[in-house]
Parts: sequence; structure tokens; C-alpha cells
Amino acid sequence: MYCYLGVESPNTAKRHVDQLMACMGYADLSVQTGKGAVARFFCKLFSMFNLMLKLKAGDVLVIQYPFKKFYVTQCRIARMKGAKTITLIHDLGTFRRRKLTAEQEIRRLSHTDVIIGHNPTMNAWLVEHGCKVLLVSLDIFDYLSEAEPSADVHRRGSEPVFVFAGGISRRKSAFIYQIDSVIGGCRFVLYGSGLEQGSDASWKNSTYCGHIGSDDFIRSAATKADWGLVWDGDTVDGCTGVWGDYLRLNNPHKASFYLRAGLPVIVWRESAMAPFVCDNGLGIAVGSLSELPARLRAITDDEYAALKKNAMSMKDKLNDGYHFRRAVEAALKAL
Repeated sequence: MYCYLGVESPNTAKRHVDQLMACMGYADLSVQTGKGAVARFFCKLFSMFNLMLKLKAGDVLVIQYPFKKFYVTQCRIARMKGAKTITLIHDLGTFRRRKLTAEQEIRRLSHTDVIIGHNPTMNAWLVEHGCKVLLVSLDIFDYLSEAEPSADVHRRGSEPVFVFAGGISRRKSAFIYQIDSVIGGCRFVLYGSGLEQGSDASWKNSTYCGHIGSDDFIRSAATKADWGLVWDGDTVDGCTGVWGDYLRLNNPHKASFYLRAGLPVIVWRESAMAPFVCDNGLGIAVGSLSELPARLRAITDDEYAALKKNAMSMKDKLNDGYHFRRAVEAALKAL
């Protein structure tokens, strides 16, 4: 039996993986107790007892990490019952919330049989810090949606247009409050909640459009922009700070979101996503956002058309769960 614990989560990536496992015929052994943080705790607690009852020798349990207090418990129950575990990493506590040391993180992850890391760079970091577990690379998170990009795409003109959707508070994305002054000749379209009041009063190259639902974005983004921006941190000159530095290791779900909307992406040159994006012709990598006006204007219509075609092809793979399915298949072969 292939199985998992489907725990209600505010995390979009985790919900999509649960949906994929259900579509793949995996058994959900969770004990549902409702919605909300308290209900999630009891769901996890009661699900541990259900694992004790239901898991059998030879079964495979897929765990989405982190799983708070019950991650190691699941691994130990599986081992005791003669089952195997595959762990899909969503976030590393060493970086995401900085509540774990690398040593503590590796010690936790050592209880599983196979790890699916985001990319080769993250897997190399795990090995460098002592991980002895078998490793598989996901490459990019899939993104599920019933929405489809509009057939009407944005007409490229002399002024390239790129979009950013997500957390826009100064604490997380301080670069947003600097970008207008370095992108003359481009148009920046911003979606999200939390913009500081009056911040956009003097903007000349940027437009703030407020919050938009993910499905609405997928349907309409390609009609309003040429590119999706994957950036984080304190400055336009590279991704810095706690949030920005994490891009050196992780696969931001935002990249999958833009590609699912059919948009080629702009990523930081030093990010772990840059090799995948560039090798697959899905966008460009820059060291600073100040490079964008010259870089984007230099891209010919034929070059952009090729990037757009690749993004449109990738959106179908993301919606089908191609990368998760492939990674799980590799993990099962490694067991």
C-alpha cells in the first residue's frame, strides 16, 4: 500500500501534493477532525494511532516535511511496522524560520528512507551537512489549477512588462519599495496585500493592482504582462536577507505559479532555480533588477516566442503533477 496523511493546510504546495497523491490512488490514512490550527494538531495526533493500526510491512508512507512534532514519530512507526518512508521537503527549518540548526535538521531527516529535495543544490547542502539518506531531486514544484491562461496574450511593445504577485510587506519584500527607480523603460505590475500606504504615490514605472485570486491571476496574467518576477529580500541588487538568501537553496512556489499562468520567469542569477529555468528555456537570470531594462529590451521577438512556448508547455506538466510523479517514481526505485 502507498499512503500519506492528508492534513488540512494553508500551504498551497502541500495541498497540491495531497491532491496528486489522491489522484495517484494513494491511501489517505489521516483522521480528519475539522479545520483550523487546533483541528490540525488533533488530526495529526489521532493519525499517529491510525498509522499504528493500518501500516503493514512493505507499505510506503509519503511524508510532507515539515510535519511539526509528529515527523519523527511517523518515521519510527513506519520502521517498527516494516514500512518505508519517502520525505518530500517543502521547507528547511534551518533557513525558513531559523529555529533549527543544520545538525538538528539532518538528525530529524535521518529517520526517513528517501528524501525528495527541491533541487541538486539543496541536496548538495544536505550531504555537506552530514545527510546519509538516499536523495532524489524534485526540480520544480507542480501547480494544480482548473483555470487556464487566456488565449489573448500581452502584445510585446517597446516597454517590457513584468509582474510580481505575493507578499509585499517591507519586512519580506523591501526590494519592492526600491524597484521603481531602477526600471526606467519597463513597466512593473504588482499584486498583493500589505503595501504601505502612500508608497506608490511617486512611482513612475510601477502599478499596484491590489490582491487577486490565484485562479484569476492564471486566467488574466498573460494578457497584462510578459514576465513573472521571482525575487525576495531587502534590495534590488541581489536577493539578500533571511528571505532572499533562502533562494540559494529552495524552489519558490511562485516560479511554478507564474509558469502555470504561461509566463516566462525572471530569477536571481545565484538562486537554486536559475539552472533549471535557463537550461529549460523558461526565462532569464539576472544579478540585479537594474539589469532588466537593457536585458529585456535586448530579447528579440523570436527569442521571447521560444521562451513563451516553453512556459506554455511547462504549465501542462505542472498541472499534471509531472515532477512530483517522476520524483516519487525515482524514490521508489531507490528504496
